[in-house]
Amino acid sequence: MWRVLGLINLWLLLTISGVEAAPKRSSVFQQLEKKYIKMGSLIVAPLKNAPFPHSARDSGYTYKSEFYPFKGHYDDNTVVIFFPHHYRIIEDKVDLVFYFHGWHNRVDSVLAVFQLVEQFCQAKRNAILVIPQGPKLAPDSFFGKLEEPAGFKNLVDEILRMLLFVGLTESLVPGDIVLAGHSGGYRVIAYILLHGGYQANIKEVYLFDGLYAQIEKYAYWLDHQPGRFVNIFTDQGGTRQTSQDFMQDLRAWKIPFSELEEANLTDDLLKSQRILFIHSPLEHNTVVYQTQNFYRLLNTSRLRVAP
Repeated sequence: MWRVLGLINLWLLLTISGVEAAPKRSSVFQQLEKKYIKMGSLIVAPLKNAPFPHSARDSGYTYKSEFYPFKGHYDDNTVVIFFPHHYRIIEDKVDLVFYFHGWHNRVDSVLAVFQLVEQFCQAKRNAILVIPQGPKLAPDSFFGKLEEPAGFKNLVDEILRMLLFVGLTESLVPGDIVLAGHSGGYRVIAYILLHGGYQANIKEVYLFDGLYAQIEKYAYWLDHQPGRFVNIFTDQGGTRQTSQDFMQDLRAWKIPFSELEEANLTDDLLKSQRILFIHSPLEHNTVVYQTQNFYRLLNTSRLRVAP
């Protein structure tokens, strides 16, 4: 029934699924719902296990003498879920793609600017896209509850319960999981890989100009899990040196990887390389979408193609 309807009545869905009262949708969300109606359903859900609120930001946050209060920056528990029309229930597991935004962002503007839904649908993977609201319009990489032990598992479980309840899926078991992050989104991914839960389900990690720190967490995951890791870095985004340092470490540890220019990137290379460092000439804020990098990575991923 929900697939036939296309655009989900969000207030009804959230009411019958037992989560908190539906948030007031921004005009941007309303425009996006109309834009995406032919591609799938945009669910804007306030979830208990969303990154925020979190006690570490109850009193706000100060960055370089600029104060960012709790209200308006750390009080939003929105998680956006995009359910594509091409999704088919083919077995008792649900594959998920998570995208974590960077500084000074909010999830509606991230969708509008970075063309995430368009690229996701173009790849036509049999998965569901999830974008949690992190620090809202703030220069902060902290993702609250998702950095805690089992915090990611709690969110995944809550999402699967909701989707099952409203009839969009038929399982509470996660399948393959992809984690993608731009800029400051690197930090939450590192903590998820460390102790977020479902580490064995995480098959791929994409960093879009975001490898600033936490190298040891990424290295531990690469050493203990067989997942694919793709790191795209630019000259001006502040990640080039850290990326080079990580490559030096991998050489010393005799862990094989490949490094190449984005201009030389092919689908065959993306499919064949487990650990890949890509130097891009793009600017920091365009590396996700200008050359359709999110699509290219998903299109060469291990995720199943929708039947």
